[in-house]
Amino acid sequence: MPTEILMPALSPTMEEGTLAKWLVKEGDTVSSGDILAEIETDKATMEFEAVDEGTVGKILVAEGTAGVKVNTPIAVLLEEGESAADIGAAPAQKAEAATAPKADAAPAAAAPAAAAPAPAAPKSSSGDRIFASPLARRIAAEKGIDLAGIAGSGPRGRIVKTDVEGAKPGAAPTKAAAAPAAAPAAAAAPAGPSAEAILKIYADRPTEEIALDGMRRTIAARLTEAKQTIPHFYLRRSAKLDELMKFRATLNKQLEGRGVKLSVNDFIIKACALALQEVPDANAVWAGDRILKLKPSDVAVAVAIEGGLFTPVLKDAQQKTLSALSAEMKDLATRAKTKKLAPHEYQGGSFAISNLGMFGIENFDAVINPPHGAILAVGSGIQTPVAENGELVIRNVMSMTLSVDHRVIDGALGAQLLQAIVAHLENPMGMLA
Repeated sequence: MPTEILMPALSPTMEEGTLAKWLVKEGDTVSSGDILAEIETDKATMEFEAVDEGTVGKILVAEGTAGVKVNTPIAVLLEEGESAADIGAAPAQKAEAATAPKADAAPAAAAPAAAAPAPAAPKSSSGDRIFASPLARRIAAEKGIDLAGIAGSGPRGRIVKTDVEGAKPGAAPTKAAAAPAAAPAAAAAPAGPSAEAILKIYADRPTEEIALDGMRRTIAARLTEAKQTIPHFYLRRSAKLDELMKFRATLNKQLEGRGVKLSVNDFIIKACALALQEVPDANAVWAGDRILKLKPSDVAVAVAIEGGLFTPVLKDAQQKTLSALSAEMKDLATRAKTKKLAPHEYQGGSFAISNLGMFGIENFDAVINPPHGAILAVGSGIQTPVAENGELVIRNVMSMTLSVDHRVIDGALGAQLLQAIVAHLENPMGMLA
């Protein structure tokens, strides 16, 4: 029976994407793992792999098409012995896609099957329908495998070839863990004036409408959610950078032959990573109904790109040298600007840094990027009069604001974390120990 290939969810926030390029054409034979197409998500351009083998019978969505919803059929795959004439008999998966939940929990995550599969689909002993590809069913029948005991890895939990190849014949059905009860829906927040109302206000003024792309729409949704649901509070400290600037100049002179040039931001990343180790209770994220403490220091750093931003994550930053952090950060920032980061490179972390000092911003308050527990907003270093030992001296002072999720970190704990960060910045040689 012909199988519809659906638009996949390739990032945790993806609701729709652009089918940038087909890498196969109608009539091509494909195997599981073959690259079918390039798809632009809200964050990156990614390759989409086949999960079944067969022949491309029909391409339903032309390349270059934008706004293709997740779970929308984009092509039809024929199994052995089928032809284009059989496509009309394909299961009505469009109805399934319309009723299936959105797959926005994890990159390429398969949403559970929620609608009626093909009439020929087998049933488990409990009477539940089993969603499996025709090839997977045939292999299971040949090997005497009970599909009710197989966990599907294909779209919407669909059982595919690879799921049954290693299964044991006659495998007993295993009950899936009960899904947690859905939380009661929160009261809807005011949506603000409608687009029509706003347009009416400015009807007599020259304007230009800019359509939201996937990234801008996602940023708007996530930051609105963050400010509405995360109880932010703010802690402010300044750090004297004079010793750091001298130390940086010395190191850069020594590293010149290796082509390494450390930035102030590299020192900030290292200082935050070490501070998270010293104040481990602050190295944590909010996980819905619990707090999740991380052991490594995985530090995210905001990178501005055209039309939005990325927060690539430097994992195990506490273990890496300043030069290694510098090289990794340059690589991540370069690929972020061309949208070439893979999801695992910008997901995760417990803590983020947003540095606008290079733009002359003296201080600001950053919005927490969930599920992070905190984000450090870094301003520029400014020559400032400082009283030391009864004398007025000029120091290079950098202002910082730590935005904290009060569900994860209380005031005293946040203060300890910020103090540890300042201590490392003001005594930079210790970061090499």
